[in-house]
Amino acid sequence: AALKQVPACEYNPMEAIKTNILGSSNVVDAALDAGVKKVLALSTDKAVSPINLYGATKLAAEKLMVQSNAYAGGMATRFSCVRYGNVVGSRGSVVPLFIKQRETGTVTLTDKRMTRFWISLDQGVRFVIRCIEQMQGGEVFVPKIPSMKMTDLAEAIAPGAKVNVIGIRPGEKLHEALISEDESRTTVE
Repeated sequence: AALKQVPACEYNPMEAIKTNILGSSNVVDAALDAGVKKVLALSTDKAVSPINLYGATKLAAEKLMVQSNAYAGGMATRFSCVRYGNVVGSRGSVVPLFIKQRETGTVTLTDKRMTRFWISLDQGVRFVIRCIEQMQGGEVFVPKIPSMKMTDLAEAIAPGAKVNVIGIRPGEKLHEALISEDESRTTVE
């Protein structure tokens, strides 16, 4: 469980920290106390070089999970993460918004240059299962998924609709990344 929307975290920073960071710490403690063998945390592309509180809390949760392998000492519990982009149609996704706006003939975009990484729910579930089966502890698994221009997504969902550019929201990037430049030096396929 996490507070997962950028505006919600910007609006209520203490809840974002309590849920995404302290909640992750609680999971680590509970897993160690219960002797759970594997814990796989779900992260986001927004944790890469974060510019908003949501991304910062997910980055902190990633670091906490990876470092918890040392915290586990000689215990059998192992911790890893998966990091991917936007899940098509999930709560807070722009896809249901575009579908609803299609009826009016006008869709809203924050910026015509914006791109996002996309994964389907089924792809995400299969990726998580594969990762938990092969994890050894300490990995951050990142799938190779496509990035799409938001203008192309809007056109695919609402062909011919008028586009109303409303401006970028606080804490929002034009382009996300799945791996930082620094991480790329130690990334393996």
